[in-house]
Amino acid sequence: MPYVSTNGIRLAYERTGSGETVLMIMGQAAGGNVWTMYQVPALNEAGYKVITFDNRGLPPSDVPPGDYSLGDLVADTAGLIEALGAGPCRLVGTSMGAYVATELAIRRPDLVTCCVLMGVRARTDAMRRALSEGERKLRQSRVQLPPAYDASESVLQMFSPATLNNDAAVSTWLDIYEMSATRRAAATGQDAIDLTSDRRGALRAVQVPCRVIAFSDDLMCPPHLCAEVAEAIPDCDYIEIGSCGHVGYLERPEEVNAAVIEFLDKN
Repeated sequence: MPYVSTNGIRLAYERTGSGETVLMIMGQAAGGNVWTMYQVPALNEAGYKVITFDNRGLPPSDVPPGDYSLGDLVADTAGLIEALGAGPCRLVGTSMGAYVATELAIRRPDLVTCCVLMGVRARTDAMRRALSEGERKLRQSRVQLPPAYDASESVLQMFSPATLNNDAAVSTWLDIYEMSATRRAAATGQDAIDLTSDRRGALRAVQVPCRVIAFSDDLMCPPHLCAEVAEAIPDCDYIEIGSCGHVGYLERPEEVNAAVIEFLDKN
């Protein structure tokens, strides 16, 4: 896997296909390889060059000690784009990756053509705030959860009832999440990134076209919070995809890919 040195660290990346560039930014404690299951092949077939990468804190990218900020990841992503001569490019981000995409569009609009933002919110609410605080206290306690429990909790939060009630499908995802538990655990520096502050005011400074894609059964970023992102960004539309949770791009890849490609083709 090739690497780029930027912002004092090395980032592992992959580049496939040909055409105009789409940079894909994954969410918290997840690797860029997740995009290769469904999104990368579809975008390559649609005529796009696709760059995926692992954010700092997730091997094989560097795992510097200490806590990371959103600004760290934004600077990393800007450096990656510049090092690869990929700018300006289209961005596709999910969850934390969507935060990075919007902040990059604000700070470095010269590097961004447009953004697709999936499973994102501009603020938190009482339930999501309580969950974030509980997880923070759990990490501070340094309790090590068994991988099987960590996997079951993650799958319960990430997927929709349509998947959770399908024994064959959920068994596969439980196995995948348990096998990747060690890699996810390395990304503790990402835990400090603030994903709860109200960013609606800041989002009004995004000056590139955007599309928000919400997932109907998303527990982490429910549709009503996703819609607030679309309302805050001046040039932004909104699509909701049914019967999927926070990882709707894995549960409903055909619908998600169609919504992504249709928007990228227009911009």
